[in-house]
Amino acid sequence: MKRACILTVAGSDPSGGAGIQADIKTITVLGGFAMTVITALTFQNTCSVEGFYAVPPEYVAWQFDVVAKDLPIDALKTGMLPTGATVEVVAEKIRNYKIEKVVVDPVRMAKRGEALMDEEAFASLKKNLLPLAFVVTPNVPEAENLTGLVISNLEDMKRAAFIIHQMGARNVVVKGGHLEHPLETALDLLYDGRGFHELVAPRIKTKNTHGTGCTYASALAYALAVGKGVYEAAHFAKCYVTEAIRNALSCGMGQGPLDHLSPLWDGGVLRKFD
Repeated sequence: MKRACILTVAGSDPSGGAGIQADIKTITVLGGFAMTVITALTFQNTCSVEGFYAVPPEYVAWQFDVVAKDLPIDALKTGMLPTGATVEVVAEKIRNYKIEKVVVDPVRMAKRGEALMDEEAFASLKKNLLPLAFVVTPNVPEAENLTGLVISNLEDMKRAAFIIHQMGARNVVVKGGHLEHPLETALDLLYDGRGFHELVAPRIKTKNTHGTGCTYASALAYALAVGKGVYEAAHFAKCYVTEAIRNALSCGMGQGPLDHLSPLWDGGVLRKFD
C-alpha cells in the first residue's frame, strides 16, 4: 500500500510530547509514514527545557542524504534548527532534492521561554529557509519576532502575515492561540498571497498544550502530502490539533502533552479522521 512519506527535520524531546516524537506520532496516527532528521537532542520535560545539544551540521546532512536517496519525500516539515549552519544545510538539501511541499515551523523558543535557536540561526531562517517554505506556521510571538510588530488583534495578524509572505513564504498561517478572543475561540489566519482566510475553533481551557506547534505543523505537512490544498490542509490540521488538545493528557508536573490518538476514536472505535 502506498502511503504518504513525510520527513520531519527537528529536535528530539525525551519526554515525548514535542519535537520529533510529536511529529512521528502525528504523522503515523493520520496514516502517513514518518521519516526523521534529528537536529538537536533536547533535555526537557513537561516543566522546562534544561538545555540541548546541537547535532553537528555534517551529521544533519548525512541523515538527510541517506533518507532522500532511498525514500520519496512527499512533504517535509522543519522544527527546531538550533544553529545557522544547521539552517543552511537544511535549506541546501531542500533545494538539492527539489522538495516543494515544505512546512516551516519557525521554532525560536520553547513554550516556557527557553531559547531553542541562536541569533545567527534565526537570521539564516529568514534569509535562507522562508523563501523555500510552501507554508510557514508562526504563532503570535514567533510572528512578532519575524516582523518586529506587536500583535494584539486580527488586523495585526494580517499585517504580520503579509510581511512574512513578502519574505518569500508562499503561504503563511499565523496561529492566534496566544491571543484572547471575546468569543472564546482560537483564531488562526491564513494568507495565500491573494487573500486572508480565518480558521476558527473552540478555545480549549487547559494547561496541557506541550507540543501543540509541532503537532499542528506535522498534521499540515501530512495533509499537503496527500494532496489537500493549502486552506483545506490548514483546516484539517486545526481540527486535529483542537481534538488532541481537548483530550490532552495530565502527564508530568508541568504542561502535559496532547493526546495524538484521541481524535481518531469515536465511541471506542477507531475512525478515519477528516
